[in-house]
Amino acid sequence: MARPFRKKEAKKLIAEHRHLLSQLDAVTAELQTCRSNIKMFSDQLAEQNVTAILRNIPVEEINNREKRAFRVKTLRENGYQTVADIVPASAQALAAVNGISGEAADEIKRIAGEMAAQAAVGCKIRISTDNQTPESTALVSAICRYRQLRPHADAAGQLADASRGEITDALAALEPVKGNLKWLFAAQDKRQRGMEAFCRLTDLKIGAYGTEADALLAEYRDMQKYAEPEAWNDFAEHSISYFNVLEEINPGLLGNDDALYGLPEELAREVQGEPCLPDGLLCELRRYQAWGVKYILHQKRVLLGDEMGLGKTVQAIAAMVSLKNTGASHFMVVCPASVITNWCREITQKSTLSVIRIHGAARADALQSWLDSGGVAVTTYETTAFCSLPDAFRFSMLVVDEAHYIKNPGAKRTKNVKALSTRADRLLFMTGTALENRAEEMVSLISMLQPKLAEQVRSMTFLSAAPQFRKTVAPVYYRRKREDVLTELPDLIESREWCTMSPAEEVFYEQAVLAGRFAESRQVSWNVPEISDSAKAWRLLELVNEAEEDSRKVIVFSCFLDTLRKVTQLLGKRCLEPVCGAVTPQRRQEIIDEFDQAPPGTVLAAQIQSGGTGLNIQSASVVILCEPQLKPSVENQAISRAYRMGQTRNVLVYRLLCENSVDEKIMQMLEEKQAIFDAFADRSEAADENGEIGDSAMKHIIREEAERIHAKHNANP
Repeated sequence: MARPFRKKEAKKLIAEHRHLLSQLDAVTAELQTCRSNIKMFSDQLAEQNVTAILRNIPVEEINNREKRAFRVKTLRENGYQTVADIVPASAQALAAVNGISGEAADEIKRIAGEMAAQAAVGCKIRISTDNQTPESTALVSAICRYRQLRPHADAAGQLADASRGEITDALAALEPVKGNLKWLFAAQDKRQRGMEAFCRLTDLKIGAYGTEADALLAEYRDMQKYAEPEAWNDFAEHSISYFNVLEEINPGLLGNDDALYGLPEELAREVQGEPCLPDGLLCELRRYQAWGVKYILHQKRVLLGDEMGLGKTVQAIAAMVSLKNTGASHFMVVCPASVITNWCREITQKSTLSVIRIHGAARADALQSWLDSGGVAVTTYETTAFCSLPDAFRFSMLVVDEAHYIKNPGAKRTKNVKALSTRADRLLFMTGTALENRAEEMVSLISMLQPKLAEQVRSMTFLSAAPQFRKTVAPVYYRRKREDVLTELPDLIESREWCTMSPAEEVFYEQAVLAGRFAESRQVSWNVPEISDSAKAWRLLELVNEAEEDSRKVIVFSCFLDTLRKVTQLLGKRCLEPVCGAVTPQRRQEIIDEFDQAPPGTVLAAQIQSGGTGLNIQSASVVILCEPQLKPSVENQAISRAYRMGQTRNVLVYRLLCENSVDEKIMQMLEEKQAIFDAFADRSEAADENGEIGDSAMKHIIREEAERIHAKHNANP
């Protein structure tokens, strides 16, 4: 039964609830303010870009555009040098110039406005930590605050909306209490409703609603705005999220305003409605990647042909995660042996999916474990010959990486993969190789995915470059290019290529470590007598082939001359004379000039101490580092040979690394040193820290490796 209460209590309770709702609304209102600021600051950046374009257009172009005869010489004499000077000026200001009539001023303004509108079409903004202007800093800070605030604002909005109706009704029922006469002469039923409202509001205040609201608002009040340097640091760490926010709030400003990403409209609308369930995905997808996942899920049997560097692997992982959330349990990835380690690492780092590696001597046990427990089985083309599945067994998705490996229908690995594909509910083939110019290979792959469509495509391969061909293959073949979807990203894309040593490589590596030969130990995978036994060499060859397919040239860096000799031996005529300390500066430049004129796929091998400084090699856009360097600045200088002013393509940097080797320990130590430096960069004790691994640290790494090797052999006598 509702209890009696005093008017003072009622007035206090009413005030508290109104204040609480207003505070919750204030949190969501600040989020809207952030959105408005992001739109305003990004528009300002875009306007600056347009202005920069117009500054390069002399005022005389006003006449040339429509063959007019305005007195532009007079305009120039009065400070109107370019179209950028005309656009912000008023017609009255232009008409004040001697010789410019009011009618002419209006026409000049109209023409300049049209030129500005044309310049704005396709004009995109770029955000880079290397270009921290006041305007870009304002935008980054606004997005940083938005990201920081959004979880609290979403929670505040949900909490307020869930209780607002009940609170509003109760407040209305209790409102008469504030007036003595109203309450004194109120009907009995109104008095009863007032007492019930008082009880409801009291329960809300001390119950879950009030407790959650107080905690949320306390967190909000304690949440300090990031300073500008902190905002830039957050941007550097979470750039994908920043670009996603910007794309959401001001679509088109990043230059990737194709909402359908190249798909025919009817198919795109179907794909757009496909649900994608990300629970269990540990990374954020770009919008084009999320669209790719929807395409994979909706079409079921497809060939994803995105250019290298666009994240085909993470799209495949996200598709498996989404399927797992609908009840799927078993997935399989078939890939070249050179990337099996990469796949296992990517799945583990970017999702909560379990991974079982089916490769090597224990492949039978691993296969049985996958059959029993599910997860993602990762295997190689060669191992598919041993993947015998129970007669009635089916699994959710087969992912085939570097699918051009099975272009030949008569090859054993093609037959093995095809046999596995008959057990899979869904098929995802992936390749970064452009198949438009290899129509027969495309048809061969499509025939395993969608046989009926393959027949239709086969009859029109002569039109492979035509729009109607792309429309026909769109239900099964999807390819995006970097310039279409990565317009907002910095030009540097780095990745670690983890390779697995063969038994032969392990023998030579372990001998070097146990003998204390430091330099040879660092040449892990390169110190084998036969280059054909090197996992790193095979991965390098694949990357060079991909670069050639993508019309790119490659620089390969190593600090060891013997490694460069083996790289040259591996690549033959594709590799120019190596640049090293013994090469004169004049000859170095001759080699660079030769490289500049060479065709795609050409490789320049360089000793990192020599080729890493003093050379400008903008014609290369792929950098391969054969081993981790002990001094990060050496790597940075080497990368900067290609990643510098004048470079017109994204620079892809690949670090070749081996698991269970000094590579892993060196990378780990460098990361730890960098983290310490980042944490104390403003303190005097870190002023001389450069992240270099010295001799004592390297000796410690070799000691640890020797202990690991001894322990391994003792455990497996």
